[in-house]
Amino acid sequence: MRYTLDYYKDFDATLLFWITRFIRYKLTTLSNTAVQDKQRLSLMVGKLQQGVKNIAELETICKEARNAGLKGIATYANPLFKLYPYLCALGLDSMRRVDEECLSDFLLIEGSGLSPASKKNYRIAIIGFFGYIDKQNEDESGQSYVYNIELKNIGGIRGKSGQKLPAYMNEVEIQKFLKCIDEFEQSEKISARNRLAIKLIIYTGVRVSEALNLRLKDVFPEGEAYLLQIRGKGDKMRIAMVKRMHIQTLLEEWLSKRKELGIKSELLICNQKGVALTQAYIYKVVDQILSYGGIFKEKMGAHMLRHSFATLLYQKSQDLVLVQEALGHADLNTSRIYTHFDKNRLMEAASIMDEM
Repeated sequence: MRYTLDYYKDFDATLLFWITRFIRYKLTTLSNTAVQDKQRLSLMVGKLQQGVKNIAELETICKEARNAGLKGIATYANPLFKLYPYLCALGLDSMRRVDEECLSDFLLIEGSGLSPASKKNYRIAIIGFFGYIDKQNEDESGQSYVYNIELKNIGGIRGKSGQKLPAYMNEVEIQKFLKCIDEFEQSEKISARNRLAIKLIIYTGVRVSEALNLRLKDVFPEGEAYLLQIRGKGDKMRIAMVKRMHIQTLLEEWLSKRKELGIKSELLICNQKGVALTQAYIYKVVDQILSYGGIFKEKMGAHMLRHSFATLLYQKSQDLVLVQEALGHADLNTSRIYTHFDKNRLMEAASIMDEM
């Protein structure tokens, strides 16, 4: 069903209507594999179908959806929650008055204190929102008003070519970190679980979210290794492999502890109630282990383990396609960043003038 661009006579009410429709669309199309209570999510979709009274009510519904496991909704919703009061304050009388210029101004003002990654997310959310309106509005004659918002060359928002090189551990630091994983003291109930989760990440390069979404049936033995069925971004499936010698003892210990605690969740990594752990929790544990080992980087955290794995993989194999496949990158150019850490290639460049 399509709607008139200026659905209400009041601009504020119309903007809220379109944001609500867009959020409802995202609730039904984003990957919901991490959602434990699908009925609860359906209830929230129903609330949005009925409409909301104000932006605060919409924010509450989005928070409930995120708490239910649909974490990706925040990427699209939060920028729009900031955009709403900004556009309302401009005193516009029609949705047709919203243009590229005022949206660019918003990004420049709101993005002044944000990281490049957050600025990029704001741009993606706004382009997605107005792209949705482009497809969903229609007047009485069957014509649509098209914004065609692009927001190119916004200050501080760069593409992948301008990304900062990621922090990573070198081979010596990785060896030290692996040793510290086993030495770092943790509660007996969660020790095997936390060590298992972290080793799965560092030995395979999977994303933290991918490790936390692994189910018991996604891990199966294959000779001297375990195969992991990974659900990547956009629900794309791939297979990762980790050698038995790296995780078998921890895996058996954790499975035994689960049985002892009466945990019946299908998730491999979960708390005592069978609920998935948060990424923030794993980041905290990784930071503690790094600090314990005296390993300090510009950007700490569990995602650095993925960068460390990828960097080492490229340095040892010199195979960029292998890096792409192991990390689940859709685009080879995403993997290309790890060639910046190839010291042999850099030395070739540094030596080019030696005989001049």
